[in-house]
Amino acid sequence: MALTVIEIKHAKPGNYIDGNGLYLQVSKAGSKSWIYRYQINGKRREMGLGAVDTVPPGEARAKAAELKTLASKGIDPIEQRRKAQAEAAAKHAEQKSEADKALHTFAAVAEEYIAMKASEWASAKHAQQWTNTLDTYAAPIIGAVPVAEITSEHIWQILTPIWTTKTETATRVRSRIELVLDYATGRGWRTGENPARWRGRLKSTLATPSRIRNVRHHPALPREKMPAFMAALRRREGAAARALEFAILTAARSGEVRGARWGEIDLDAKMWNIPATRMKAKKKHRIPLSGDALVLLRALPRIAGNDLVFPGSRDSRPLSDMSLSAVVRRMNEGEEGPRWVDEARVQVVPHGFRSTFRDWAAEATHYPNEMAEIALAHTIGNKAEAAYRRTDMLDKRRQMMEDWAAVCRTVKGRKLASSKKQTA
Repeated sequence: MALTVIEIKHAKPGNYIDGNGLYLQVSKAGSKSWIYRYQINGKRREMGLGAVDTVPPGEARAKAAELKTLASKGIDPIEQRRKAQAEAAAKHAEQKSEADKALHTFAAVAEEYIAMKASEWASAKHAQQWTNTLDTYAAPIIGAVPVAEITSEHIWQILTPIWTTKTETATRVRSRIELVLDYATGRGWRTGENPARWRGRLKSTLATPSRIRNVRHHPALPREKMPAFMAALRRREGAAARALEFAILTAARSGEVRGARWGEIDLDAKMWNIPATRMKAKKKHRIPLSGDALVLLRALPRIAGNDLVFPGSRDSRPLSDMSLSAVVRRMNEGEEGPRWVDEARVQVVPHGFRSTFRDWAAEATHYPNEMAEIALAHTIGNKAEAAYRRTDMLDKRRQMMEDWAAVCRTVKGRKLASSKKQTA
């Protein structure tokens, strides 16, 4: 006979039969719960149905009757419950996975990756270039695709239209997609091989970039035109003109010059010490200053409270990245047409003067190639050479920069006294 409400309420620790295999179980601590006892395949089993406080007697009896019917058919209620729980868990995981996929599209992951890496990149411009290339070439095809579902076919669709026509751009797009997908794998949002990887993946299906790429060098002024160009440049006024002149004399990059600060320059020691944070290779760089460079610096005005050597139109900010290019462009304006052009009649650019310096060092002097590479702060590709380079050859580079300054103001044909053979 089923237990009454009063019997259930006042039951002491122990087990009480309610009927049809249903029992009231009371623990020593006084907690009360329902259990169902049954036998299947010769084994006796117990199955908890819940606490009395949450499962009323009527509900517990109905459940027991349902389970008794299952057991009579040879179905184990416990195993059936476990199966139902496993199916529910799998369904929940599938729903969560689909939700995660919707959140982790290529566009969303790329945006997160760029934001994460931006602090270690040289400039905000670099981050913008990443965004622009991925938005232009990758987003139309995989922007809305979950990173877990991106395949080799997607990458093929992105790259093949531009691989032979815009090879340099295409190689950058491929590399950036690869890095974003590696990041996604590291975060656990995709598994398996990276379909954008070159070695072992795309190398076997796409042409080698170095064999199809049209190498484009920065237009550089022939060195025999340097004296005339520098004379014309020195006649121009303004911080941008002086910055370009200083960049030429030091063979430095435009960004390094535009960000130069008086605190980096030691006029007495004739030295410009550029910290690693401002260098492309993230290594500090010393540039010995020639007499011409020192004359330029000493003639520059100083602005109280501003440490910039070449301040922009807003005193607190450096010159813009286009200011030096604008100087060359204005110098080329005139009825007779562009004068300051490379051998292909293309207007020269500020970065091209580094090439002019490099060509001069290689073709007109006996300075070692290594010394010129140090002067340009180039990253060493040869690991063995990098390991053995222990000095920046500062004293010998000082003479090199004096010779270069002389080239920039010497009439054609004058022989440099210091162009004798130099040794490393």
